[in-house]
Amino acid sequence: MKQILGILLIITTALSCKNSNSIENHKVRFLVDQIPDTIPIVFKQDLIPKDQIIHRGVFSSNFEEYYYTISDKNFKQFTIYSIQKINGKWSTPKKAFFNSDYNDHGMSFSSDGKSLYFSSTRPVNIEGIASTWHIWKSEKKDNVWTTPEYVDIPNLRDKLVSHPSITDSGTLYFHVSNPDYSEMDIYLSKAVNGKFQNAQKLIVPQYAKVRKCTPYISPKEDYIIFASIGNQLDLIISFMDKNGKWTHTKKLPEKINNLGQGNPYITPDNKFLFFAAGDHIEKNWSVKWVNIASELKKNQN
Repeated sequence: MKQILGILLIITTALSCKNSNSIENHKVRFLVDQIPDTIPIVFKQDLIPKDQIIHRGVFSSNFEEYYYTISDKNFKQFTIYSIQKINGKWSTPKKAFFNSDYNDHGMSFSSDGKSLYFSSTRPVNIEGIASTWHIWKSEKKDNVWTTPEYVDIPNLRDKLVSHPSITDSGTLYFHVSNPDYSEMDIYLSKAVNGKFQNAQKLIVPQYAKVRKCTPYISPKEDYIIFASIGNQLDLIISFMDKNGKWTHTKKLPEKINNLGQGNPYITPDNKFLFFAAGDHIEKNWSVKWVNIASELKKNQN
Protein backbone atom coordinates (compact mmCIF):
# COMPACT_ATOMS: atom_id res chain seq x y z
CA MET A 1 0.00 0.00 0.00
CA LYS A 2 2.82 2.40 0.87
CA GLN A 3 4.41 1.67 -2.49
CA ILE A 4 1.13 2.50 -4.30
CA LEU A 5 0.71 5.72 -2.33
CA GLY A 6 4.27 6.67 -3.17
CA ILE A 7 3.67 6.15 -6.88
CA LEU A 8 0.46 8.22 -6.73
CA LEU A 9 2.32 11.00 -4.94
CA ILE A 10 5.03 11.03 -7.62
CA ILE A 11 2.40 11.17 -10.41
CA THR A 12 0.47 13.94 -8.65
CA THR A 13 3.63 15.96 -8.08
CA ALA A 14 4.69 15.54 -11.72
CA LEU A 15 1.28 16.66 -13.00
CA SER A 16 1.32 19.63 -10.64
CA CYS A 17 4.76 20.67 -11.88
CA LYS A 18 3.64 20.24 -15.49
CA ASN A 19 0.54 22.40 -14.93
CA SER A 20 2.61 25.01 -13.11
CA ASN A 21 5.13 25.17 -15.94
CA SER A 22 2.30 25.41 -18.47
CA ILE A 23 0.76 28.37 -16.63
CA GLU A 24 4.10 30.16 -16.44
CA ASN A 25 4.74 29.53 -20.13
CA HIS A 26 1.36 30.99 -21.00
CA LYS A 27 2.02 34.04 -18.81
CA VAL A 28 5.16 34.64 -20.84
CA ARG A 29 3.40 33.98 -24.14
CA PHE A 30 0.58 36.43 -23.44
CA LEU A 31 2.56 38.79 -21.19
CA VAL A 32 -0.09 38.73 -18.46
CA ASP A 33 -0.16 38.07 -14.73
CA GLN A 34 -3.16 35.74 -14.75
CA ILE A 35 -4.14 32.84 -17.02
CA PRO A 36 -7.83 31.80 -17.11
CA ASP A 37 -9.11 28.29 -16.46
CA THR A 38 -12.70 27.44 -17.40
CA ILE A 39 -14.00 30.73 -15.95
CA PRO A 40 -13.62 33.66 -18.39
CA ILE A 41 -11.57 36.67 -17.36
CA VAL A 42 -11.03 40.05 -19.05
CA PHE A 43 -8.01 40.48 -21.33
CA LYS A 44 -6.16 43.82 -21.17
CA GLN A 45 -9.05 46.14 -20.40
CA ASP A 46 -6.50 48.97 -20.21
CA LEU A 47 -6.45 49.05 -24.03
CA ILE A 48 -9.93 50.59 -24.19
CA PRO A 49 -10.29 54.40 -23.97
CA LYS A 50 -13.10 55.48 -21.64
CA ASP A 51 -15.27 56.82 -24.45
CA GLN A 52 -14.81 53.72 -26.66
CA ILE A 53 -15.93 50.09 -26.68
CA ILE A 54 -14.03 47.00 -27.81
CA HIS A 55 -15.41 44.43 -30.24
CA ARG A 56 -12.76 41.86 -31.10
CA GLY A 57 -9.24 40.70 -30.29
CA VAL A 58 -6.96 38.28 -32.20
CA PHE A 59 -3.28 37.32 -32.23
CA SER A 60 -0.89 36.95 -35.11
CA SER A 61 -0.03 33.30 -35.74
CA ASN A 62 3.29 33.62 -33.86
CA PHE A 63 1.70 35.37 -30.84
CA GLU A 64 4.00 38.37 -31.33
CA GLU A 65 1.19 40.82 -32.11
CA TYR A 66 -2.32 41.42 -30.82
CA TYR A 67 -4.94 43.18 -32.95
CA TYR A 68 -8.20 44.57 -31.62
CA THR A 69 -11.15 46.63 -32.84
CA ILE A 70 -12.63 49.55 -30.94
CA SER A 71 -15.40 51.96 -31.86
CA ASP A 72 -17.25 54.93 -30.48
CA LYS A 73 -20.36 54.08 -28.49
CA ASN A 74 -22.60 55.07 -31.40
CA PHE A 75 -20.89 52.53 -33.70
CA LYS A 76 -20.03 55.24 -36.21
CA GLN A 77 -16.28 54.64 -36.49
CA PHE A 78 -14.52 51.25 -36.18
CA THR A 79 -10.74 51.30 -35.90
CA ILE A 80 -8.23 48.45 -35.63
CA TYR A 81 -5.22 48.85 -33.34
CA SER A 82 -2.29 46.59 -32.62
CA ILE A 83 0.33 46.05 -29.93
CA GLN A 84 3.59 44.18 -30.30
CA LYS A 85 5.96 42.35 -27.99
CA ILE A 86 9.10 44.42 -27.48
CA ASN A 87 11.70 43.35 -24.91
CA GLY A 88 9.19 41.24 -23.01
CA LYS A 89 6.52 43.92 -22.81
CA TRP A 90 3.52 44.95 -24.88
CA SER A 91 4.15 48.11 -26.87
CA THR A 92 2.02 51.24 -26.92
CA PRO A 93 -1.07 50.74 -29.13
CA LYS A 94 -0.98 52.07 -32.66
CA LYS A 95 -3.32 51.85 -35.62
CA ALA A 96 -2.92 48.57 -37.52
CA PHE A 97 -1.00 48.71 -40.78
CA PHE A 98 -4.15 47.84 -42.77
CA ASN A 99 -6.44 50.28 -40.98
CA SER A 100 -7.97 53.02 -43.15
CA ASP A 101 -9.89 56.28 -42.78
CA TYR A 102 -13.06 54.22 -43.22
CA ASN A 103 -14.44 51.50 -40.93
CA ASP A 104 -12.33 48.38 -40.38
CA HIS A 105 -13.17 45.33 -38.28
CA GLY A 106 -13.45 41.51 -38.22
CA MET A 107 -9.77 40.65 -38.81
CA SER A 108 -8.31 37.13 -38.80
CA PHE A 109 -5.08 35.46 -39.89
CA SER A 110 -4.50 32.24 -41.78
CA SER A 111 -2.87 29.59 -39.61
CA ASP A 112 0.47 29.95 -41.43
CA GLY A 113 0.47 33.69 -40.75
CA LYS A 114 0.90 34.56 -44.43
CA SER A 115 -2.60 35.91 -45.10
CA LEU A 116 -4.76 38.41 -43.28
CA TYR A 117 -8.47 38.84 -43.95
CA PHE A 118 -10.63 41.63 -42.55
CA SER A 119 -13.82 43.56 -43.28
CA SER A 120 -13.91 47.22 -44.27
CA THR A 121 -16.19 49.91 -45.67
CA ARG A 122 -13.38 51.44 -47.77
CA PRO A 123 -14.45 52.07 -51.38
CA VAL A 124 -14.15 49.15 -53.79
CA ASN A 125 -14.43 51.50 -56.78
CA ILE A 126 -16.01 48.83 -58.97
CA GLU A 127 -19.36 49.46 -60.67
CA GLY A 128 -22.11 47.25 -59.28
CA ILE A 129 -20.44 46.71 -55.89
CA ALA A 130 -22.54 47.98 -53.00
CA SER A 131 -21.08 50.65 -50.71
CA THR A 132 -21.00 48.71 -47.44
CA TRP A 133 -18.82 46.22 -45.56
CA HIS A 134 -16.78 43.88 -47.76
CA ILE A 135 -13.87 41.49 -47.22
CA TRP A 136 -10.29 42.52 -47.94
CA LYS A 137 -7.06 40.53 -47.95
CA SER A 138 -3.37 41.26 -47.42
CA GLU A 139 -0.52 38.77 -47.93
CA LYS A 140 2.91 38.64 -46.35
CA LYS A 141 5.64 38.42 -48.99
CA ASP A 142 9.33 38.59 -48.06
CA ASN A 143 8.18 39.53 -44.56
CA VAL A 144 6.28 42.56 -45.86
CA TRP A 145 2.48 42.89 -45.96
CA THR A 146 0.98 43.77 -49.34
CA THR A 147 -1.56 46.53 -49.92
CA PRO A 148 -5.00 45.10 -49.05
CA GLU A 149 -7.12 43.96 -51.99
CA TYR A 150 -10.87 43.52 -52.28
CA VAL A 151 -12.06 39.90 -52.09
CA ASP A 152 -14.69 39.41 -54.77
CA ILE A 153 -17.40 36.86 -54.03
CA PRO A 154 -19.56 37.04 -57.18
CA ASN A 155 -23.03 36.41 -55.74
CA LEU A 156 -22.55 38.76 -52.78
CA ARG A 157 -21.53 41.96 -54.50
CA ASP A 158 -24.72 43.73 -53.38
CA LYS A 159 -24.57 42.39 -49.81
CA LEU A 160 -22.88 43.33 -46.56
CA VAL A 161 -20.06 40.79 -46.05
CA SER A 162 -18.02 40.74 -42.86
CA HIS A 163 -15.99 38.84 -40.24
CA PRO A 164 -14.00 36.44 -42.44
CA SER A 165 -12.33 33.30 -41.09
CA ILE A 166 -10.15 31.08 -43.31
CA THR A 167 -9.39 27.33 -43.31
CA ASP A 168 -6.12 25.66 -44.30
CA SER A 169 -7.81 24.37 -47.46
CA GLY A 170 -8.74 27.91 -48.51
CA THR A 171 -12.44 28.00 -47.65
CA LEU A 172 -13.60 31.34 -46.32
CA TYR A 173 -16.41 31.63 -43.74
CA PHE A 174 -18.10 34.97 -42.96
CA HIS A 175 -21.46 36.49 -42.19
CA VAL A 176 -23.69 38.11 -44.78
CA SER A 177 -26.70 40.40 -44.61
CA ASN A 178 -28.53 43.02 -46.58
CA PRO A 179 -26.89 46.47 -46.31
CA ASP A 180 -29.44 47.36 -43.59
CA TYR A 181 -28.21 44.33 -41.52
CA SER A 182 -31.40 42.35 -42.08
CA GLU A 183 -31.42 38.60 -42.87
CA MET A 184 -27.96 38.08 -41.40
CA ASP A 185 -26.50 34.57 -41.59
CA ILE A 186 -23.22 32.71 -42.14
CA TYR A 187 -21.95 31.74 -45.58
CA LEU A 188 -18.84 30.07 -46.98
CA SER A 189 -16.94 30.31 -50.24
CA LYS A 190 -14.30 27.95 -51.63
CA ALA A 191 -11.24 29.25 -53.46
CA VAL A 192 -10.59 27.76 -56.90
CA ASN A 193 -7.39 28.81 -58.69
CA GLY A 194 -7.07 31.74 -56.35
CA LYS A 195 -10.61 33.06 -56.88
CA PHE A 196 -13.47 32.68 -54.44
CA GLN A 197 -16.60 31.10 -55.85
CA ASN A 198 -20.26 31.90 -55.26
CA ALA A 199 -21.02 31.64 -51.55
CA GLN A 200 -23.30 29.04 -49.98
CA LYS A 201 -25.21 29.37 -46.74
CA LEU A 202 -23.83 27.40 -43.80
CA ILE A 203 -26.23 24.59 -42.88
CA VAL A 204 -26.23 23.75 -39.17
CA PRO A 205 -29.47 21.75 -38.78
CA GLN A 206 -30.28 22.77 -35.20
CA TYR A 207 -29.80 26.45 -36.06
CA ALA A 208 -31.08 26.49 -39.64
CA LYS A 209 -33.82 29.01 -38.82
CA VAL A 210 -31.75 31.12 -36.43
CA ARG A 211 -29.82 34.17 -37.58
CA LYS A 212 -26.10 33.81 -37.06
CA CYS A 213 -23.00 36.00 -37.19
CA THR A 214 -19.27 36.41 -36.42
CA PRO A 215 -18.05 32.88 -37.25
CA TYR A 216 -14.72 31.37 -36.26
CA ILE A 217 -13.78 28.32 -38.32
CA SER A 218 -10.92 26.08 -37.18
CA PRO A 219 -8.06 25.83 -39.69
CA LYS A 220 -8.80 22.11 -40.15
CA GLU A 221 -12.52 22.91 -40.61
CA ASP A 222 -13.42 20.34 -37.95
CA TYR A 223 -15.41 22.74 -35.75
CA ILE A 224 -17.00 26.16 -35.95
CA ILE A 225 -17.99 28.67 -33.27
CA PHE A 226 -20.49 31.41 -34.05
CA ALA A 227 -22.95 33.75 -32.37
CA SER A 228 -26.66 33.04 -32.61
CA ILE A 229 -28.84 36.15 -32.73
CA GLY A 230 -31.76 36.29 -30.31
CA ASN A 231 -32.56 38.38 -27.26
CA GLN A 232 -28.81 38.35 -26.81
CA LEU A 233 -25.90 36.79 -28.65
CA ASP A 234 -25.03 33.24 -27.59
CA LEU A 235 -21.89 31.40 -28.60
CA ILE A 236 -22.61 28.10 -30.33
CA ILE A 237 -20.14 25.35 -31.21
CA SER A 238 -20.66 22.66 -33.85
CA PHE A 239 -18.39 19.84 -35.07
CA MET A 240 -18.05 18.47 -38.59
CA ASP A 241 -18.43 14.69 -38.86
CA LYS A 242 -16.68 12.40 -41.35
CA ASN A 243 -19.51 12.97 -43.85
CA GLY A 244 -19.06 16.75 -43.85
CA LYS A 245 -22.17 17.38 -41.74
CA TRP A 246 -22.32 19.71 -38.77
CA THR A 247 -23.23 17.82 -35.62
CA HIS A 248 -22.82 17.82 -31.81
CA THR A 249 -24.09 21.39 -31.94
CA LYS A 250 -24.69 23.15 -28.63
CA LYS A 251 -24.34 26.37 -26.69
CA LEU A 252 -21.04 26.81 -24.95
CA PRO A 253 -21.22 26.58 -21.12
CA GLU A 254 -23.33 29.08 -19.18
CA LYS A 255 -20.26 30.63 -17.56
CA ILE A 256 -19.30 31.78 -21.06
CA ASN A 257 -22.81 32.55 -22.32
CA ASN A 258 -24.03 35.02 -19.75
CA LEU A 259 -24.03 38.52 -21.21
CA GLY A 260 -24.18 38.99 -24.96
CA GLN A 261 -21.31 37.14 -26.60
CA GLY A 262 -19.85 37.61 -30.08
CA ASN A 263 -16.66 37.71 -32.15
CA PRO A 264 -15.31 34.30 -31.05
CA TYR A 265 -11.69 33.46 -31.81
CA ILE A 266 -9.48 30.52 -30.84
CA THR A 267 -5.77 31.13 -30.26
CA PRO A 268 -3.31 29.36 -32.62
CA ASP A 269 -2.40 26.84 -29.90
CA ASN A 270 -6.05 25.71 -29.80
CA LYS A 271 -6.29 26.40 -26.06
CA PHE A 272 -8.04 29.72 -25.45
CA LEU A 273 -11.29 31.22 -26.64
CA PHE A 274 -11.39 35.02 -26.93
CA PHE A 275 -14.77 36.70 -27.30
CA ALA A 276 -16.52 40.02 -26.77
CA ALA A 277 -19.08 40.35 -23.99
CA GLY A 278 -21.01 43.13 -22.34
CA ASP A 279 -24.32 44.82 -21.72
CA HIS A 280 -25.72 46.32 -24.92
CA ILE A 281 -27.47 49.17 -23.09
CA GLU A 282 -24.60 50.15 -20.81
CA LYS A 283 -22.03 49.36 -23.54
CA ASN A 284 -19.45 48.36 -20.97
CA TRP A 285 -17.93 45.74 -23.26
CA SER A 286 -14.73 43.79 -22.85
CA VAL A 287 -12.78 41.05 -24.56
CA LYS A 288 -12.69 37.98 -22.35
CA TRP A 289 -10.70 34.78 -22.64
CA VAL A 290 -11.15 31.29 -21.25
CA ASN A 291 -9.43 27.92 -21.50
CA ILE A 292 -11.47 26.01 -24.08
CA ALA A 293 -9.14 23.02 -24.69
CA SER A 294 -11.16 20.48 -22.72
CA GLU A 295 -14.43 21.62 -24.33
CA LEU A 296 -12.96 21.09 -27.79
CA LYS A 297 -11.43 17.73 -26.93
CA LYS A 298 -14.49 16.14 -25.35
CA ASN A 299 -16.76 17.09 -28.24
CA GLN A 300 -14.58 16.03 -31.14
CA ASN A 301 -15.36 12.74 -32.83
